[in-house]
Amino acid sequence: MPSNNVSRSRSCHVVAMAVPGRGHINPMMNFCKLLASGRDDVLITFVITEEWLGLIGSDSKPDNIRFGTIPNVTPSERVRAANLLGFLEAVMTKVEDPFEKLLKRLEPPVTTILADTFLFWAVSVGNRMSIPVASFFPMSASVFSMFHHFDLLVQNGHHPIDISERGDERVDYIPGLSSTRIADFPSLLHRQNPTLTRFVQAYSWLPRAQCLLLTSVSELEPQVIDSLKSMYSFPIYPVGPVLPYFNLRDCSSVTTGSDNLNYFQWLDCQPCDSVLYVSFGSVYSVSSAQVDEIAAGLRDSGVRFLWVARGEASRLREMCGEMGLVVPWCNQLKVLSHSSIGGFWTHCGWNSTVEGLFSGLPFLTFPLGIDQVSNSKAAVEDWKIGWRVKGQAGVETLVRREEICGIVKRFMDLESNEGKEIRSRARKLQKICQEAAAKGGSSETNVDAFIRYISQLPSH
Repeated sequence: MPSNNVSRSRSCHVVAMAVPGRGHINPMMNFCKLLASGRDDVLITFVITEEWLGLIGSDSKPDNIRFGTIPNVTPSERVRAANLLGFLEAVMTKVEDPFEKLLKRLEPPVTTILADTFLFWAVSVGNRMSIPVASFFPMSASVFSMFHHFDLLVQNGHHPIDISERGDERVDYIPGLSSTRIADFPSLLHRQNPTLTRFVQAYSWLPRAQCLLLTSVSELEPQVIDSLKSMYSFPIYPVGPVLPYFNLRDCSSVTTGSDNLNYFQWLDCQPCDSVLYVSFGSVYSVSSAQVDEIAAGLRDSGVRFLWVARGEASRLREMCGEMGLVVPWCNQLKVLSHSSIGGFWTHCGWNSTVEGLFSGLPFLTFPLGIDQVSNSKAAVEDWKIGWRVKGQAGVETLVRREEICGIVKRFMDLESNEGKEIRSRARKLQKICQEAAAKGGSSETNVDAFIRYISQLPSH
């Protein structure tokens, strides 16, 4: 049941559920905060597993957002990281029943289900219970289109495919999408696997939802978003950037890591645009051999850097020299927005990609799986705001320290023509993202339109 008491006098009760992983829960919660902010008539019950209640249950949120809990689907985060496909299979097959049981117990009656697109069974639950469903896609619009047009890949002989042999072949037949290497399609699309079957199943259920929310910005992916709007009969709302930008001025947030390293104090002491921020996300792991090469390359480059290295932070501190700071965790959006940060070395998860765009930074890309290689391609080829360090996800090639040292030095050279060009383009994209989030911007307009739409939907 919900974890706190909230007034029941609400005209709109939204039940939100994301895939229980950081890259899905964060954008869903950020969107729910945008939805609830300043709207007293909206009540949101955010459904999470018992494990996630322990992880985020004490986080600050508006009074009209409460938590509802269901049992865990896997024993722990560690198991999830070791067997991601098995975890996704469990989410897609074991969560429907406890979710439906929770819906039946909730008060006041639920008026809308807001569900992660990959939780396709939520559409079935909504249809059975006569509750409208809004589908929420936590990746880019381009990646949405790649999954949506999976049948075209099959028809053109591009699935399944050995990317080590044919990865450089280009696809130019996906509506709204620029020419794309096969290797730059999401890793799930490279071979046949049970999870891909589930993802394709999610798209078959979409027409039975009432609308689709994209976590992208209309002006960032205009061609592909326009093409998607022409394919579906229901409304599509691009509501990105779905970021906690409303917290950027909140000085009360924790700025010290668990080991008492005050990274903001350190950043305040560095010259403007001089620090390379390094983070490879929270799901996939970089091999120990590659981590050692990265540490040596950063040390030898002589460039200032802040590296979020999770469990390896204490070991890497000794390897990295005096120019860098290695921490297990940080407030990423606030760090990226700091004046001393001049570049972002990223795994290119969609949330990190949008945070980098919102902060006006150029990218070094190091994709590790799922949609990350597609976002890397967008940054390097479409937006032209970055360079690749690792070209293909899932391909076991070790990037050596000498190569890392050289590319980091070039990338952080603020006086070079190529460095000036990518930073100039990054600032233009920053303006696009920030204007979308501002008063009267496309994101705010679409959020308002979504609320009006769901408020008028019939439910029983």
